[in-house]
Amino acid sequence: MASSFEKYNKKRLISSYFSVVLSIFLVLFLLGTLGLFVINSKKITNDFKENIPMSISFKNEANDSLLKAFDVELKNAAFVKEHHYINKDSAVINNADIFGEDFLEFVGVNPVLNSFDVNLRGDYVQADSIKKIEIDFKKNNMISEIIYDKLLVDLVNDNIKKITFWILIISIVLAVIAMLLINSSLRLSIYSHRFTIKTMQMVGATKSFIRKPFIWRSIKLGFIGSSLAVVAILVLVHYVDSLMPDLKIAKDYVSIGIVVLGVFLFGIIITWISTFFATQRFLNLKTDDLY
Repeated sequence: MASSFEKYNKKRLISSYFSVVLSIFLVLFLLGTLGLFVINSKKITNDFKENIPMSISFKNEANDSLLKAFDVELKNAAFVKEHHYINKDSAVINNADIFGEDFLEFVGVNPVLNSFDVNLRGDYVQADSIKKIEIDFKKNNMISEIIYDKLLVDLVNDNIKKITFWILIISIVLAVIAMLLINSSLRLSIYSHRFTIKTMQMVGATKSFIRKPFIWRSIKLGFIGSSLAVVAILVLVHYVDSLMPDLKIAKDYVSIGIVVLGVFLFGIIITWISTFFATQRFLNLKTDDLY
């Protein structure tokens, strides 16, 4: 009979530990993923903004030496991520499906202009910055026109501000929920030992002596849950990196290190604090209040 009761208690204990570890894992995985996104948000938004092209067309009077000089100017410009020169003859050939194969024979003169497709660095894809760059480029008399999607630039920047604000709100809410969930799981775990705590107290054990094994056990559970969360986050990082290799998230060891360290510290600190106050609560209860 006693053996059956011990087995029952052991199963309950294992189930309690499992629920605590699972709660810690899920919460820290969500927080870690969100933290990784927040740290890399600038990189992600810049990658999107850097895909907004600027087309710079030159007049027919512009000779090869002038085009080469402009090419060098773009290479040395701090605000240019990458650029490509598009020869007007090549443009017609490469877009034969649009212009038609007999386009040049029909028109007689190639109306397409030599141009450069320029992708600016993300920090410069702002309305005022692009306007300044546009004004500087137009000082070159051989430039015919500069085309870029002004509405898209404004829309992207406005949406980024809104998304950043809501991510901050969600982060705060998730952090609070994480603390409440982990605290609740640990309190339920310690609740099952309330009679043991009170018995130890009645035979003269000090509060710090009683708390110590519970705190160490909770820290171990927190470490296990944090470790599982870190493994899951690293798997997610490599998966995202395979989908978007240009971001090089997997090679950003500093960001990953910050998130991993944050997950471990948060997991251990919150379990320690929750266990301390949970055991303190049962230590201060009267014997009659335990039932």
